[in-house]
Amino acid sequence: MVVSQFRDFMIIVLILAAVVSGIIGDATDTLVIIAIVLLNGVVGFIQDFRAERAMASLRQLAALKAIVVRAGERQTISASEIVQGDIVLVETGSAIPADLRLVEAPRLKVSEAVLTGEPVPSEKTTSALADPTLPLADRTNMAFRGTVVTYGRARGIAVATGMATELGKIASMLEAVPVTQTPLQKRLAGFGRRLAMAVLAICATIFGVGVVRGEPALLMLLTALSLAVAAIPEALPAVVTVMLALGARNMARRHALVRRLPAVETLGSVSWICTDKTGTLTLNDMRAEEVFVRGERLAASAIDMSKAAVRQLIEAVALCNDVDGGDDNTIAGDPTELALWRMASDRGFDKRSLERTAPRISEFPFDSDRKRMTTLHRSDNAFIAYTKGAPETVLERCNTVMTDENAIPAEQARLLGVAEAMANTGLRVLAIACRTWDRLPGEKDKAEEVEQGLTLLGFVGLQDPPRPEAKDAVETCRSAGITPVMITGDHPVTARAIAGALDILRDGDEVMGGRELSQLSDSALAERIKHTRVYARVDPAQKIRIVEAIQADGQFVAMTGDGVNDAPALARADIGIAMGRKGTDVAREASSLVLLDDNFATIVTAVEEGRRIYENIRKFVRYALTCNSAEIWTIFLAPFLGLPIPLLPIHILWINLVTDGLPGLALAVEPAEKGLMRRPPRPPDESLFAHGIWQHVLWVGLSMAAISLFTQAYAIHQSSAHWQTMTFTVLTLSQMGHVLASRSEHMSLFEQGLLSNRPLLAAVLLTLFLQLMTIYVPALNPIFKTAPLNVVELTACLLLSGIVFILVEIEKLFRRRGLVYR
Repeated sequence: MVVSQFRDFMIIVLILAAVVSGIIGDATDTLVIIAIVLLNGVVGFIQDFRAERAMASLRQLAALKAIVVRAGERQTISASEIVQGDIVLVETGSAIPADLRLVEAPRLKVSEAVLTGEPVPSEKTTSALADPTLPLADRTNMAFRGTVVTYGRARGIAVATGMATELGKIASMLEAVPVTQTPLQKRLAGFGRRLAMAVLAICATIFGVGVVRGEPALLMLLTALSLAVAAIPEALPAVVTVMLALGARNMARRHALVRRLPAVETLGSVSWICTDKTGTLTLNDMRAEEVFVRGERLAASAIDMSKAAVRQLIEAVALCNDVDGGDDNTIAGDPTELALWRMASDRGFDKRSLERTAPRISEFPFDSDRKRMTTLHRSDNAFIAYTKGAPETVLERCNTVMTDENAIPAEQARLLGVAEAMANTGLRVLAIACRTWDRLPGEKDKAEEVEQGLTLLGFVGLQDPPRPEAKDAVETCRSAGITPVMITGDHPVTARAIAGALDILRDGDEVMGGRELSQLSDSALAERIKHTRVYARVDPAQKIRIVEAIQADGQFVAMTGDGVNDAPALARADIGIAMGRKGTDVAREASSLVLLDDNFATIVTAVEEGRRIYENIRKFVRYALTCNSAEIWTIFLAPFLGLPIPLLPIHILWINLVTDGLPGLALAVEPAEKGLMRRPPRPPDESLFAHGIWQHVLWVGLSMAAISLFTQAYAIHQSSAHWQTMTFTVLTLSQMGHVLASRSEHMSLFEQGLLSNRPLLAAVLLTLFLQLMTIYVPALNPIFKTAPLNVVELTACLLLSGIVFILVEIEKLFRRRGLVYR
C-alpha cells in the first residue's frame, strides 16, 4: 500500500526531476520537493488505510451467522467461530457455514452448484457411505460450506472449517483478484486521463514560453512538472473510494449495511422502491386477533376452551409449529409461528408437553409453491396430520369441517367468503386442518398425496400493525420523487388494508393479484405498472417481471426481500435490499444492501445518505478541479501579461498539499443539505459535471488566477520585494474561501453556519496557520522562498483572497433565483 503511493507516472517524473536538480547543485529544492512528495504519499497511505479498515469493518458486519447447539443451548454465532465438533442447525435459505456430517435431514435438499456445477439441488440423507473416495456430488450425507439449503432443515456436526473445507481447498488454489472500480471511479479515472493529456500540453507550452523568455531551463522544467502533478487529480478515484467507504460505515451506523460499494452511489438514483410488507412496513409482531371455529367468528380472547373443536384447533396450532423454546425461556421462530405458539401457550397448551404424548414423526415444510405446512404425529394407536396454510390452498383439499364434536361437508365458497371477510379487516388468515391415519405415510408418499381429504378445524386471523414511522417514510419517498410499491405474498385484501393505512395506496391506484398478473402480456403489464401500487400473492418469477417492467420504463428500482425465492428479484433490481433479521443467507448474498433492523424507514434513510455522499463527491470534484485550474491559469497567463513566473515549484506543490488534503477530504463529512429529499432522483446516466460544474470550474478558476495575477502586478507596480509571497498567499487562501463556499451549490454559508461542519472549519484554520508559518517562521523562509509580510501587505492578501468567496456566494444567489445552471 505504501509503495503504490509512488507508482504514479507524474510522481516518478517529479522525483527524477528533483534528483537532477540536486545533481546540478540545488540541493535545497531537491530535499523540499522530495519531502513534499513523501508527505503526499503519507496522506495517500492514510486515506487508503482508512478505506481498507472501513471495508474490513463492513466485511465483519456482513459476516455470515450460524446457529449452533453448545451445552444443550441454541446460540447464534459468526460462521467464522464454528469449530470441529459443533452441532450446526440449518434451514431453508441458509448458507452452509462449514462442512457438516448430517445427523438429521428430513427431506433436505441442498444446491451445490458452487462446488459441483450441478444445477439441480442434491437430496440429502443421514445414511453412512461405504466409499470414502466418492466425488462431492455423491456424498449425500454431507453438506458443504458455501452451498445453500433450498428445502427442508437439518442438523449436522462440523467436520471441517475455514480453509480445510472443500470450498476452502478451492479458494486456496485461486489467485488474488484485483479490486474493481465503481462506475463513478471509472468515469473519474477516464476524465483524469483526458485531463492529464491537456495539462501536459499546457505545461509543455509553459516550459517552452519560459525558456524562450530567458527563464532558466531547469526552473521551467520543475515548474511545468510541479504544475502537472498539482493539476492532475491522480488521487481522485482513491479519494472517492474513501468517501464511499466512510459513507458505507455511516449507513451501517444507521442500520443499513452496504455489501457492494457501488450501491452507495447508485442509491442516489433510486426512483421506485418495491418493498415487502411483513416486518418492513409493519412491526413484525404478529398476534392472533380473531378465530373462526365451530362456524362462528370470535375474538381470540373470547373463545370457549371447553369446546372440543376449539381445543383441537389450539392443539393443532401448537403442534403444527416450528417455534423452538429453550431451557432459559427464550423462544425463536418465524413471527407467524410465534404468534400461533403464543396463542396456544397463553391457553395452557405447552408444545413440549404435547409432543411427549404426540411426538412429531415427519413433516412437509412450508414452501412458496404449496403455501402449506404439514406435520405428522403419533397419537395413541394412530397417526394424525396437521396442516396449516393459505385458506385457498388448504380449503381445496378439505372434504369436511369440524363443528363441535362432528364434521360436516365443506362449503368451499362460503368458507372462502369468511376468510375474505376476515382479511378485509386487515388480518392475515391461516386455515388449520387435520387428517387421521391408521398407518404412518411412507417416505414415498408426497405432500400432494398426504395433504388430501382434510378436515377444516378453523381459521386464525393474525394482525401485524404498521410501523409508526412507516407512514412518514412513505411521505418522504413521495416528496423525494420516489414511488413506493408494496409486493407481498399476503392476501390482496390484507395488503390493501395496510397499504391504504400507510398512504402507499391512494385514490386511483390499483391492487393486482398474482393470478391476474400471470395473465398479462409484457406490454399490458408495462401499462398497468404506472397505476399499480400493491402486488399481492405473487411468486418469485412475477417479482422479476415487475422489476423488469419498471426498469423498462426508465426507472431505477430498489427491491426488498428476505427469502430464497426473493434472491432472483434482488439480483435483478438496481439495488437489492435484504432483511438482516429475518432474511435468509441467500437473500443477503444476492443483495447490495442489508437492513439491520428490517425497517422501511431505514431504506429511505439509506437513499438520503446515498444522495448526500454523491453530492459531497460532486462538491469535492468541483472544488479540486477549480483549484487545480486556478494554478494552471495563473502560471499559463502570466507570461502573456508580461509578468514573471508568479510561483516556484515549491509553492505549487505546497498549495496542492495543503488545499487538496484536509480541506478537500473534510467535504466528505458535509451534512445533508436541507431539501435534499425534496428533489427528484438523479438520472442514472447523468454526468458528474452536470448542473453547471464545468462552467463553475472554468469561471472560478479564471477568477482565482485573475486575482492572483492582479496581486502580483500590483505588488510589482508598488515595487514590493514581497510580490511572490503575496501571490503565493492569495492563491492559497482564495482556495480556502472557495472550499467554504463550496459546501453547498445553493445554500449560503451564512445560512448553513460555520460550525455545521467542524472538521472543514478546523482544516481551513489549520491551512491558514500553516500558510502563515511559511511566511513568518524564519527557518521556513529559505525553504519556501518567502519573506515576512507587513500588516498592510497581509491585510491586502486577506481581503483579496475573500473576493472568490463573495463571487461564489453571488453565484449561489443566482442559482436560488433560477438564473443560472437550472
